[in-house]
Amino acid sequence: MSTPMAILNDLTKCLGCRSCQVACKAWNHLPGQQTTNQGSYENPTHLSDHTWTRMCFIEALEGERHAWVFSKRQCMHCLEPACVAACPVGAMQKTAAGPVVYHKERCIGCRYCMVACPYTIPRFDWHSSVPYISKCTMCADRLGVGMAPACTQACPNEALFFGPREEVLALARERLRGEPGNYMKHIYGEHEAGGASVLYLSPVAFERLGLPVLGRTPVSHYSSEVMEKVPLAFVGVAAALGAVYWVSKRREELKQDKRKPDTSDG
Repeated sequence: MSTPMAILNDLTKCLGCRSCQVACKAWNHLPGQQTTNQGSYENPTHLSDHTWTRMCFIEALEGERHAWVFSKRQCMHCLEPACVAACPVGAMQKTAAGPVVYHKERCIGCRYCMVACPYTIPRFDWHSSVPYISKCTMCADRLGVGMAPACTQACPNEALFFGPREEVLALARERLRGEPGNYMKHIYGEHEAGGASVLYLSPVAFERLGLPVLGRTPVSHYSSEVMEKVPLAFVGVAAALGAVYWVSKRREELKQDKRKPDTSDG
C-alpha cells in the first residue's frame, strides 16, 4: 500500500509570488483566463475549471499586529472525502497515496460532488458542450512516478513542504513548538472533517483565510446518510439525466473525431 502523502502550507513563509499557481497551470495544460481588476491583488478572483490553484491575499489585524497573509487554495484532498461519498457512479476516488482523483469517463454530470464539498472546490466546465468537473489532482500522475506535486516543487521559499503525512504533521508540530508567537496554535486539516492531505499553518485565524470552521466528523458521513435516503425515483431521474448526458458527450466526441485529419497511410 502506498504511503499517504500530504502538503504543508506554511503561510508565514509564503511570498505571494504565485509560482505554485503558474506551475499548476503549466503542468496540467490549463489555459489562461481573461480577467479584470476587481480592486485586489488576487487574480483570478476564484477557482474555476481553468484554475485549480489560486493565491489569496488577506489583510488581517491580530490584536495590535497588522498582517498581510498570502494563502494558497486548492483541493484539500480529504482523508474521507464528501465528494467521493456523494458521487453515485464512482467518478471521484480517494487514492492510497493521498490525492482525490476524478474519472471523467464515469461522470454523469450530476454535480453532487460540488454540493457535498465543504470547501466548495469542484468546479463545473460551463464553457463546454460536454462539461466535466475540474479540480486539483495533487498531481497524482507525478506522484505515480516518484515526483512531488508541481506546486511544491516550484515554491522558492519553502512555504510548501511535501512528504508522508506523518512527517508533514511532525514538521508542523515542530514549527509550532519552536516559534509559538508566529502561528495560531492549530494545524488546519489535521482533524477538520476527518482530516485532509493538505495542511495549513497560519499567523492569523483560519476563518479569516476563508477556510470553513469544521468539526472532526467527516462530512462524508452526512453525505452517505443523505444518499441512502434519496428516493428511488430521484435515483431514476439522475440515471435518466446521466443517460442523456452520456449520449450528448458521445455525440460531441464523434464530432471531434470527424474534425481530426486522416493521417493513415494510403
